[in-house]
Amino acid sequence: MCRSIKRLRTPEGAAPEPEIEEAARQFIRKISGMRHPSAKNEAPFEQAVAEVAATAAELLEQLPPLKR
Repeated sequence: MCRSIKRLRTPEGAAPEPEIEEAARQFIRKISGMRHPSAKNEAPFEQAVAEVAATAAELLEQLPPLKR
């Protein structure tokens, strides 16, 4: 679905926060069908990005780094 999202879990550990947020933004863009939300849709769009990023960061913190 989101082929351009890169792997965020590596042998070095989780990706930095900006990379996690950008992946979340790409995901929300894809599922919402909006590249740039209108003013009316901006708040729910940004809330969804923040929630997905937080959930992804929590998951990555709980998983061990990938083995080489």
